[in-house]
Amino acid sequence: MTMHGLPAATPAEVGLCPERTQRIVQVLQHDVDRGRLPGAAVLVARRGRVVLDTAVGRLDPARDTAMGTDAIFRIYSMTKPIVSVAAMMLVEQGRLLLSDPVGQYVPGFLRQQVAVPGPHGVALVPATQPSTVQDLLRHTAGLTYEFTGNGHVNALYSQAGLGDRQQTNAELCERIAALPLAHQPGTAWAYSRATDVLGRVIEVITGQPLGAFLREAILQPLGMHETAFFVPPAQHHRIAEAFEHDPDGGEQMAMHDPREVPAMEMGGGGLMSTLHDYARFLQCLSNGGELDGQRLLSPHTLAFMTADHLGGTIAHADNPLLPPGHGFGLGFAVRTRLGEANVHGSLGTYHWSGIGGTHFFVDPAQELFAIFMAQAPNQRIHYRMKMRGLVYGAVVG
Repeated sequence: MTMHGLPAATPAEVGLCPERTQRIVQVLQHDVDRGRLPGAAVLVARRGRVVLDTAVGRLDPARDTAMGTDAIFRIYSMTKPIVSVAAMMLVEQGRLLLSDPVGQYVPGFLRQQVAVPGPHGVALVPATQPSTVQDLLRHTAGLTYEFTGNGHVNALYSQAGLGDRQQTNAELCERIAALPLAHQPGTAWAYSRATDVLGRVIEVITGQPLGAFLREAILQPLGMHETAFFVPPAQHHRIAEAFEHDPDGGEQMAMHDPREVPAMEMGGGGLMSTLHDYARFLQCLSNGGELDGQRLLSPHTLAFMTADHLGGTIAHADNPLLPPGHGFGLGFAVRTRLGEANVHGSLGTYHWSGIGGTHFFVDPAQELFAIFMAQAPNQRIHYRMKMRGLVYGAVVG
């Protein structure tokens, strides 16, 4: 047992080639040496045992501290699976229905209009059906993000001050509800601020701030003591940072400051976490919803969450976040076909990532999961692809 508190094994004991497992570290170290990656922490587990738990490079390129496996990262959208699990816990407790209209909890959602582009500009038409909690979980609620396109609604989101971390979740959702939808609810998959709204739904049902409920329901039971919406002063020296300038010459994305205590506990992207905390969360999922005697969900609920909820009816073509051969479940992208995708993975593999450079995948068929933690926003897609090839290349038995 080490800091992650999970059993460990040598690669060979669980069907991984030792040399190929070590290659993962060598390739990342090579990228550090040539100035492409500031530093990274990586964990791979199979059959319930951790076989790789290591870090390369520097914690902060501006300082000479080595990256450690205890580094604290802005995980951005890897917050979403945790909040999605919290919502499904409320479903299991009979306090929430997936069929509930969002407007039952956030009244502004009762009177939504959809922006429809036409030859004479954008027309607003009433929503034909209300968005539901299931729509929030699978990103079919008609919402969007400021940065996922250059459409009319994306522009309105950019102007609406949705990124202000000093507003509450209630205020954020009032602002979102006042904006038109980009699609009719239930008709198209569009990556969006839906999980921010889901976080508010959880607050309304529980009567608690989102952070307090997550701590009580998930983070403390699983021993995820370093996962929170800000980093306390005593741990500031462990915060991982990105390069000041993008090594590929692009415009470096500004990342939020984990040291400030935000009013907004953003369900879609606000958490900081560590490699080991997130490994405990994924091991719980891999175990069918239980870890060390703490059960969050039933195995059936977890299988339901990691099934495809888009089917053949909901459009999601040409979205780089959802490559061919994938659908979307309740909080995760899900592998639906063996081929077609541009990354390795078994049927039923589920994954998600964060815009700051973190990602994970869980492959139930191979009893395998991997986590990559870095603060390299502009290189994030490169490392999602690279890690898949490296990890699956090591699985030989």
